[in-house]
Amino acid sequence: MSSINATDFLKTAVDTAEFFGFRSPEELRKTPECRACKDRMENNDSAAERKKDDMHGMLTSGLASYCDAKLHANEGPSLFYTTERVPRTGDAAISLQVFGVEKSIAEAILIQSVRSLLNEVGYENHSVRVNSIGDSDSVTRYVRELTNYLRKRIDHMPLSARELMKEHTLTALMHLIESGDELGLKSPSPLEYLSDNSRKHFREIVEYLDMSETPYEIDPKLMGHHNIYTDALFAVDVFNEEGVLLDPQPIYARGGRYSEFINRNSKNKVSAAGAVVILREKKAPIRTPRPSISTSPSVYIVQLGFGPKVRSLLMIDELRKAGIQVHQNLACDSLSTQLRDAEAKKVRHTIIIGQKEYVEGTVILRDMEARSQEHVPQSLLTSRLRRTVTV
Repeated sequence: MSSINATDFLKTAVDTAEFFGFRSPEELRKTPECRACKDRMENNDSAAERKKDDMHGMLTSGLASYCDAKLHANEGPSLFYTTERVPRTGDAAISLQVFGVEKSIAEAILIQSVRSLLNEVGYENHSVRVNSIGDSDSVTRYVRELTNYLRKRIDHMPLSARELMKEHTLTALMHLIESGDELGLKSPSPLEYLSDNSRKHFREIVEYLDMSETPYEIDPKLMGHHNIYTDALFAVDVFNEEGVLLDPQPIYARGGRYSEFINRNSKNKVSAAGAVVILREKKAPIRTPRPSISTSPSVYIVQLGFGPKVRSLLMIDELRKAGIQVHQNLACDSLSTQLRDAEAKKVRHTIIIGQKEYVEGTVILRDMEARSQEHVPQSLLTSRLRRTVTV
């Protein structure tokens, strides 16, 4: 198993985040829009409220980072990362945040980034667990059913769970599940009460996991605090070489969507999803390692449609392994916007994946200098780029 130290872990984490399009808030705040912004977005959350995210408040602290850097002034999505020191333990951690993306590609980017990081630091044998509690309408229906279920069995419920029922039904359920109580383990699944929109959102995440051949499990008992999470949640479990779940887990990774938390504490409707990866029992260094990526990418990936988005995400990971950095905007649905962005960044090559290319397993490789393009089998793309891209 891996014996990576905290400094190397954070260095690898930062480099991986940068490859997938995340930037530090300090870098993003240098944009003209953020510099010119005079209105700071409201942030009314408290430390006690943030800590309900089960990640020591490091997931929901994305709101403070977003507000402090005035990232709301930027048009379009904001993908950013912060390196963290876990409260009390001092363990090294990284937080990845995707703001302004309602679609499921946000969770796909987060899961793929986390998995790539785990592979890079020596934890290749891992699996993803996913669940969804849905939007507010879904939660209302689920809580109604769950409350009836628990009240009918109140005589068999531990006193501690009965007390928590007074606070919130979902709080009692989380306690029952964490304590291994049969009432919690046999409780109704939230997946059965999802609204149409939430069901579609979750189905797309599962499709991404299937398409990327990610080992995964749908776990209806993966829960998060009702004041924090909405829709999808995920966790990554690490196993040894024999496929046995490690206990304790040497690395702890969890994430999910927490848009309602943002809306409630900022009075702004902003979509937000994030993930936190903690390297346990390894103290974070005083100084945060800087990203080692110094060259500006000369490749831009343009995509259109859900399938092409997922294919592009996997391609980014493949090119990362080959040392080829790319520009991309996976959250964008406009072909013309992405092409204009590629022109503005003065890249040498643009890779275009539409539905036709996705089905055929090809890409359009456009030479921006020669103003020529050709269809290339995706399997040959990396070797073609290696001959022309300066790494």
